[in-house]
Amino acid sequence: MLKCCSNVSSRWLYLAGALVVAALFGAALYLQYVLRQDPCPLCMLQRVIFIVIGVLFVIAMLHNPKHTGSKVYAVLIGLFSLFGVGVAGRHIWIQHLPKDQVPACGPGLDYMLKNFPMSDVLRELMHGSGECAAKGWTFLSLGIPEWSLIWYVLLGTWAVLIAIKTRSR
Repeated sequence: MLKCCSNVSSRWLYLAGALVVAALFGAALYLQYVLRQDPCPLCMLQRVIFIVIGVLFVIAMLHNPKHTGSKVYAVLIGLFSLFGVGVAGRHIWIQHLPKDQVPACGPGLDYMLKNFPMSDVLRELMHGSGECAAKGWTFLSLGIPEWSLIWYVLLGTWAVLIAIKTRSR
């Protein structure tokens, strides 16, 4: 993999990461507005994490960092990817709970953002709710949180590979 990309500028590799995130976000919007798959609170949190990762890829592309800077971007993207893996893992866990153990549906995200402190909103989001247990759309027998988990791992790995490539120059 590294040999394949050794002649490619890091800018293009960061751009590729940003474009992947843009495509994932486009797919999420397609699922929401065309297929009417309304996102649950954990899905919304995962979207925010993808946006942050995408923004980091765009900033890295514009900055075109050398060795130390690419390490910093790899760490930041890796941390957000790990946070995404945690959220997606929690979502997968909720979806595989027996029906009698699924958390009750709580207040909507809009209501929580308007009336609760942000720490309480984040705690409630991570706890999940009954609407997060709905499986919805699948592709190759994997649901949205499983695909999100896979993409978080791939994007975090991609950032680390770019940092390794930059180091070897």
